[in-house]
Amino acid sequence: MTLSTVAFQTFATLLKARSGLAIGPDKAYLLEARLAALLRRLDLGGLDALAARLRLPGQDALAAEVVEAMTTNESFFFRDDKPFAHFRTHALPRLCAARPAGTGLRIWSAAAATGQEAYSIAMLIADLRASIGARPVAILGTDIARAPLERARAGLYTQFEVQRGLPITMLVRHFRKEAAGFRVRDELRAAVEFREFNLLGDLRPLGPFDVVFCRNVLIYFDGPTKTRVLAAIAAQMAPDGVLYLGGAETLFGITDRFATIPGEPGAYRPTPTAACAPPDSAASPCRPLAAATGCRRRA
Repeated sequence: MTLSTVAFQTFATLLKARSGLAIGPDKAYLLEARLAALLRRLDLGGLDALAARLRLPGQDALAAEVVEAMTTNESFFFRDDKPFAHFRTHALPRLCAARPAGTGLRIWSAAAATGQEAYSIAMLIADLRASIGARPVAILGTDIARAPLERARAGLYTQFEVQRGLPITMLVRHFRKEAAGFRVRDELRAAVEFREFNLLGDLRPLGPFDVVFCRNVLIYFDGPTKTRVLAAIAAQMAPDGVLYLGGAETLFGITDRFATIPGEPGAYRPTPTAACAPPDSAASPCRPLAAATGCRRRA
């Protein structure tokens, strides 16, 4: 499948503007692989024809489909267990001890995909409820792609998906078997809100967070986009909060708004001047975390 320079630039510009995804000419094969189904559905002869249609006025819906098709939605339960182990044994107990009883905690899964990460967090919270007490814990999962989020809200996973990282004890405790697979139990689904959201947008309406999981996302952004996104995340975090990144991601040379947590690769804390300080203005400080009482899952 041939791809002209003009067509490639159309896709590259669209993806960078709408999702932050940076692709070079060496990644043209990804366009061919991930947009093939869309080409068939629209009965278009190739990527050049699709690019030409995208350049026409009024193609916002088509542009959204292209971005969603190109977005990587790979996810599985407790992916790389180290961040979850640190959250369970260090971050969560420390945050609870630092806040008055009854003060809520807010946790953000910033690239939720089909929901496994957010539900992994929810399972840890549920299993630690005896030590947490009645403290409200709100879990928000966001993603730019609609179809994966619909799957996340449904909470229905195949045999293959639940076998990827999910301990059998948690499968028995938090899922029920159905004809089509395994569904997250209602009480756990109610603990997580899933919302369509673009990381390149204004994060302030999301409110403040104590913990942010933003894993295996930054690797798709160029340097300036990484810096901008991390500054926006830092502005929404509690001063003693924790940011978790993917194992292949680093902040070296990217930002000074986070510092590594000694002995915990992939775990970061906001620097003293970063948390709750908007990256471009002294205005609009984040709301007190004490005001966060919980999120309800959308129907």
